[in-house]
Amino acid sequence: MTEPSFISLIPPLLTLLMIIITRRVILSLGAGIVIGGLILNDWSVVSTIDQITETAVSLFYVDGAVNDWEFFIMLFLLFLGMMAALITFSGGSRAFGEWALSKVKTRIGAQLATLVFGILVFIDDYFNSLTVGQVSRPLTDRHKVSRAKLAYIVDSAAAPICVIAPLSSWGAYIITIIAGILADHGLGQYGALEAFIYMIPMNFYALTAILFVFLVIVWKLNFGPMRTHESKAIQKGVLFDSSRGAIPGDHKTDINEGKGSVIDLLLPIAVLIVSTVVFMIITGIQGTEGEATALTVFAETDVASSLVYGGLIGLGTALLLTVRKKPSVKGVLSTLGKGIQSMLPAIYILIFAWTMVTVIDGLGTGEYLAGVLDGTVPAYWLPALLFLLAGFMAFSTGTSWGTFILLLPIAGEIAAALDITMMLPVLAAVLAGAIFGDHCSPISDTTILSSTGAGSHHIDHVLTQLPYALVVAAVSFLGYLVLGLTGSTLLGLTVSIVLLILAALMLRGFIKPIESGSESSI
Repeated sequence: MTEPSFISLIPPLLTLLMIIITRRVILSLGAGIVIGGLILNDWSVVSTIDQITETAVSLFYVDGAVNDWEFFIMLFLLFLGMMAALITFSGGSRAFGEWALSKVKTRIGAQLATLVFGILVFIDDYFNSLTVGQVSRPLTDRHKVSRAKLAYIVDSAAAPICVIAPLSSWGAYIITIIAGILADHGLGQYGALEAFIYMIPMNFYALTAILFVFLVIVWKLNFGPMRTHESKAIQKGVLFDSSRGAIPGDHKTDINEGKGSVIDLLLPIAVLIVSTVVFMIITGIQGTEGEATALTVFAETDVASSLVYGGLIGLGTALLLTVRKKPSVKGVLSTLGKGIQSMLPAIYILIFAWTMVTVIDGLGTGEYLAGVLDGTVPAYWLPALLFLLAGFMAFSTGTSWGTFILLLPIAGEIAAALDITMMLPVLAAVLAGAIFGDHCSPISDTTILSSTGAGSHHIDHVLTQLPYALVVAAVSFLGYLVLGLTGSTLLGLTVSIVLLILAALMLRGFIKPIESGSESSI
């Protein structure tokens, strides 16, 4: 295959279609990988097998050294699985659940607490998705919140808050890209950080996604596939579909839980958070050339290594708290093994998803989509169209960061050619669209990690979150149309928020709350 073309969209679209039909994520990803490999290698079976094998191996070992990104993320998952299993074994999860139940007395309160925690942990999306889910799960389980609902809350807070936080791995990464775009087009009236801050209220999707989660929780807006999961949770106490097999991060064992305390859960998690942030700062300082500022530190931080170091220290803390209760060696080793086993489903999905992303990158799917806009569209359409294009690109490629690096410069070029005053709005629209596509994509690593942290089947998370993401995307699209027509950020944001609230009120009027022992539908 030479020039990127429409055929490059076949693998991601086929994968999504198969996921919807078969409900089997790995099978669907595998089919997409094989078809993509065949297209990429001119239908040569031998060349396709060689390429897929080489790609899979590179996730662990590349250029004569251990892969310090994908492999480290998998290693962190294993540490987290073992730590969570030890916390359960020591009785920490049960104790925290009982304590939280006495403090947070309502189902709505449990969900709001998860949302607030997700907003506070804005340092990194991977870290957010896994940590918030793990900490919140004992509380939401006690209040019979389905794992699919928990995954939605976690995912809808993680990327949206990270993309608008300057002092996050996302914010720092985006600011470095913006700096180059502004310099290329001679826009020296504001610096990159200042431009990023101006763009925060222009990120309609991120802001309305967080608002919608709040409305969904408070007004009990359970619709689409989510309603089925919430009905089973409320009426029968069934938090996930056990017929689909083991879920990521679930660590049920045959070992009786010990009599634990809240500290058995909170201390390892606190140590994990603090040590990870410390290592992010340390690696950021080490990677910075010249004067180290808060922005440059987060721009250069090594997230994967920091997660591994923090995860190892958190695991060590959980192990010490467990050992002090003098359990049997066999019991501890068995628990560690169960913890590793619990994370294998998520790791398998990640391996397939990363392989799929590599194949899609080779097909030039992103380049093809980036070339869809040829610069001849009216300037007022740019924010709305770039929002949709970024959304479809992130959905197809499974990477919001890849969408940023590819589409932000192109958006800047188009704005400079048509209307330089639209520069910041179109850049913000790309950021917003990438988050939207990321929320919908079954091959997005943040989507996978959100389901892992929440202990939800990945397919359930993808299908239940999709309708909610589409509602937010629809009002955001209209907001960007208003922004393009009027040039007013305030008016565009107001329209998006008002339309979202109206949509939520309409849904509230149609949807009857799920009552224990009764079922209603929409």
